[in-house]
Amino acid sequence: MPKVAVVILNYNGSQFLHKFLPSVIAFSQQAEIYVADNKSTDDSIEILAKEFPEVKTILLDQNNGYAAGYNLALQRIEADYFILLNSDVQVTNKWIDPIITFMDENLDVAACQPKILDFNNNTLFEYAGASGGHVDMLGYPFCRGRLFDTIERDDGQYNTAAQVFWASGACLFIRSEIFNQLGGFDEDFFAHMEEIDLCWRINLLGKKVYCLPESHVYHVGGGTLSKTNSRKTYLNFRNNLTMVYKNDDFASLLWKLPLRFILDLIAGVQFWKNNSFSHFWMVIIAYIHFIREIEKSNKKRYQLQRLRRNKLMFPLWKSILPISYFLFGRKKFSDLKS
Repeated sequence: MPKVAVVILNYNGSQFLHKFLPSVIAFSQQAEIYVADNKSTDDSIEILAKEFPEVKTILLDQNNGYAAGYNLALQRIEADYFILLNSDVQVTNKWIDPIITFMDENLDVAACQPKILDFNNNTLFEYAGASGGHVDMLGYPFCRGRLFDTIERDDGQYNTAAQVFWASGACLFIRSEIFNQLGGFDEDFFAHMEEIDLCWRINLLGKKVYCLPESHVYHVGGGTLSKTNSRKTYLNFRNNLTMVYKNDDFASLLWKLPLRFILDLIAGVQFWKNNSFSHFWMVIIAYIHFIREIEKSNKKRYQLQRLRRNKLMFPLWKSILPISYFLFGRKKFSDLKS
């Protein structure tokens, strides 16, 4: 059984495979490399067979999205560590070794990520992960290096290894034992925030999540859904609400959910004011679907009941990000009060 498996989930990403797989192959000699294909309709399979015969392929029978796609693919792979890598990521020399060595030496660390920089401007952090993620007390995610849409320049300010609340799904190192123990990703998410939800459960388990900036990669971002796509807005709001509801304790939900509704409605109205009625409408639809799926979410809450009693969980950030950002003008992670 290989120690490390690099697994790339692909859907109609032949241009990314052609561009970025060479760096993965060149700098991942110690790992088995897999591409799991979500029933692509482009020439991805032909490119893999012709240009990258050394890469193992897993063919899935439909587009299962990120969550179910990875769950199905990883069931077919045996390794001590899974590295879930987006197809639009360029890796660098020795990107694997520092993190695997760190996890070998720290058995309580279940998941890690490298520092993630913007492929198109490598002086900036990349939106999806930056230098490790946190969640505020209402469930809004943010990163060392990125608050909402404000992206910081990388001047080495977050180059220290740090325990974080979540690691990015763009480049996620995780122990296979933990991934399987927690049942993998929540497949109802389809895509977006499933890695944050998984890391929340890792924290509930009493295990740790880290960012190791000694390793770094470059991410294009927006390869599946761009920010202008209203479906992305829908998935982000619905999945975030579901994540908070099923993972947080009940007493907190009694005040958090009403406050979340007010803040999310303000965000929706702002979308509308910016001539994006479709995004406003997706916020409303996200709430409708969240309410419709409460019964299913309650079953998931029940399954996590035992984990929520664990006192070792890394805490949520004890502030409300929208207030810090919009009201007090704190635009950088270093500006926030911990």
